[in-house]
Amino acid sequence: MMKTRHAIFLMLVLALLLGTVAAQEAGQYVILNAQYGSERNHVDVTGRLRELARHDRTFRVSHDSMAADPDEGHAKWLRVFARGPNGQERMFEFPDGAVFDGAQFNGWARGEWGNEPWNGGWFGRGFLILSAQYGSERRHVDVTGRLKELARENREFRVDFRVFHVDPDEGHAKVLRIYARGPNGRERMFEYRDGEVLDGSRFRGWSTGEWAGENDRWSGRWEGEER
Repeated sequence: MMKTRHAIFLMLVLALLLGTVAAQEAGQYVILNAQYGSERNHVDVTGRLRELARHDRTFRVSHDSMAADPDEGHAKWLRVFARGPNGQERMFEFPDGAVFDGAQFNGWARGEWGNEPWNGGWFGRGFLILSAQYGSERRHVDVTGRLKELARENREFRVDFRVFHVDPDEGHAKVLRIYARGPNGRERMFEYRDGEVLDGSRFRGWSTGEWAGENDRWSGRWEGEER
């Protein structure tokens, strides 16, 4: 009787451990690459991240944990580029001092990731915003600056004239149009109607406002242009 109880107890413990491991491995995103540093100076830390994954599910981001200080004396971030279940790539950003939790990444502890060739660099391979316009075809205004402000505060927000602090065509339906350049150099327009939720994770440098510079601005055409 005692042996039977002991065997049952061991089976329950084993099931609990296997369940914990499965939970840790069940993240939706597969890591493609990891970069650490600043826009000015950064290094590839995919290998170092894999070493940490073998020992810890969580750790605090710092130049010590990353075993590198590419921009000494300046603020730095860990950027993890990953692919979701729908094939869309996303960037996860962790500033120094933030706690990184590997549970959201598939195969974290096994280190079965980061083996694909990466050419996205510091900004990733998402779309780079060139300009943002809000309004209607008849009346619209440039809201690129306001979009940068919103990006620093939220990854997501609901499109509405109140968030842009302007109503260029009062009483009429309006949309937000974001003009961006993809990793292949082709330009594309993204359209969000009033009430729709914008998720900035598909755009490169979203939260830091690292978008196209003054010499790479949009032509201003409301209808957009793919080229």
